[in-house]
Amino acid sequence: MTLSAFSPTQPVILGFDPGKDKCGLAVMGLDRQLYYHQVVASADAIAIINTLRQQFPISMLVMGNQTTAKRWKQKLQQELAEALNIVLVDERYSTLEARDRYWQMYPPQGLIKLLPHGMRQPPRPIDDIVAILLIERYLNRLTESVNG
Repeated sequence: MTLSAFSPTQPVILGFDPGKDKCGLAVMGLDRQLYYHQVVASADAIAIINTLRQQFPISMLVMGNQTTAKRWKQKLQQELAEALNIVLVDERYSTLEARDRYWQMYPPQGLIKLLPHGMRQPPRPIDDIVAILLIERYLNRLTESVNG
């Protein structure tokens, strides 16, 4: 679990990349400060989201709009302790992008550095990094609409 040393005072966004077996979670401020990210078992996701809401001033949840989105959105609306605004964002190519971001966040060491970039596979699930990217896509969309 990656938790930042301090809790934000401004509202933050929860990124959620749901899956059948595991889910990615991330908490990021509007200033793009990353406070938390972790891959969790799907069965534990709702309980962990409820816990995160006690630790952080989460104002909304952002999740991808693909495969399991409808089912998870219903599940969240039914099972969360308190209602939460859920926004769907385009998640196309997010897994490929997350693989690149993983290596930016955790530069390759040792022999992995010798592998061509496209052949490097992260050594762990990267659903949490997808959740980070979903928040960033949402924030980018906001700034585009303000500036455009």
